[in-house]
Amino acid sequence: MPDVSSDQTDSPGGAADRGQRRLKAAVKESMRELSVQLSLLNAQVSAHLKLKEADIDCLDVITRYEPISPSALARRTGLHPATLTGILDRLERGGFISRERNPADRRAVLIRARRERSAQIYRLYGGMNGAMDGILGRYAEAELEVLADFLRRTAQAGQAATVALAAD
Repeated sequence: MPDVSSDQTDSPGGAADRGQRRLKAAVKESMRELSVQLSLLNAQVSAHLKLKEADIDCLDVITRYEPISPSALARRTGLHPATLTGILDRLERGGFISRERNPADRRAVLIRARRERSAQIYRLYGGMNGAMDGILGRYAEAELEVLADFLRRTAQAGQAATVALAAD
């Protein structure tokens, strides 16, 4: 059994406290690096599709929440409606989305992703998705639950921070 001296307890400033701070910093640093790498990947995917990076983000939101109205998309992305109009125009010209009249309110528009373009997008993300499958395959179910919970909570925190900044 390892020796547990008083400086390794959970007392403020103890080794355990320093160890936890170090691990928290390492997680945050890894999240920053992941953010950078995903941004670089999205930039490459965007370039291959001849779109802007914000277009890819909007397309992802549309795919996950379709059918979605332009105002709901603006709320979810924090983008100004005028900016969003340009993005939707590019996505529609590229054949990535369609705009349809809302059957419940003929004045309103709903946006849907066009599935025929999905295969091209999946192919571009295939390397990352394959790598993720390999990485995740090394974790037990309980560990995957912790990872999924952490990522879900982190995404929610990011969304809250985005909404707060957009409101300023």
